[in-house]
Amino acid sequence: MARNGELTRTTRETDITLFLELDGAGKSDVKSGVGFLDHMLTLMAVHGRFDLTLTCRGDLEVDCHHSVEDVGIVLGQAISNALGGKLGIARYGTAYVPMDETLVRVCLDLSNRPYLACVLPFGTDRIGTLDTEMIPEFFRAVCQHAGITLHIDCLHGSNSHHIAEAAFKAFGRALREAVTVDPALNGVLSSKGML
Repeated sequence: MARNGELTRTTRETDITLFLELDGAGKSDVKSGVGFLDHMLTLMAVHGRFDLTLTCRGDLEVDCHHSVEDVGIVLGQAISNALGGKLGIARYGTAYVPMDETLVRVCLDLSNRPYLACVLPFGTDRIGTLDTEMIPEFFRAVCQHAGITLHIDCLHGSNSHHIAEAAFKAFGRALREAVTVDPALNGVLSSKGML
C-alpha cells in the first residue's frame, strides 16, 4: 500500500503544492523560492530516501518567514497523511550526522505529541536567503502538523552551513528509521494500543 501525502495550501502569503512518498528512492524536485531551503529539503529527501516534490510561491518581497514556515506546515501534514494510522511503524528514530567540525544528533518519536527541542548555535543570521532563525521555526511547524516529538542537538559545530546541513540530513535519516514498517508489529508500538 502506498504511503504518500499530497497537499495544496493557499493563503494570502503562500501558495504551496507538495507530494511526499515515504517509500521512495530519494528523488526530489523542490522549488520553494528560498534556495538554501531547497538544498536542505533535497538533502532530507536523499538521506531519508523519500520522494519529494514541492512548489511554493510566497511573499518573498517581505522576507522568507511565511514561505519557510508554511512549507513546514504542509510537509508535516503530508507526513501525517502518509502515515495514516501508523500501524506497524518503528515509531522512534535516531541519527547522528557528522559534517567536518560539526556533529548533530536528531531523536524523534512519531507520538502524536508535538514538541520541539532545538539547539543549533548558528553563528550567522543568514545562509543564502534563509534566515537561520527560521530553521527551528520550520522544524516546529513540521512537528506541530505531523505530531512529532523532535530533539535536535548540535553537539559540535561552528560553521552555520555545516550545522544546518547535518541537522536536515539527520532529520531525514531519523524519520526514515521511525517510519520503517516492522512486520513483527501488530498494530501500533504503544502500551496504550494507540498513538
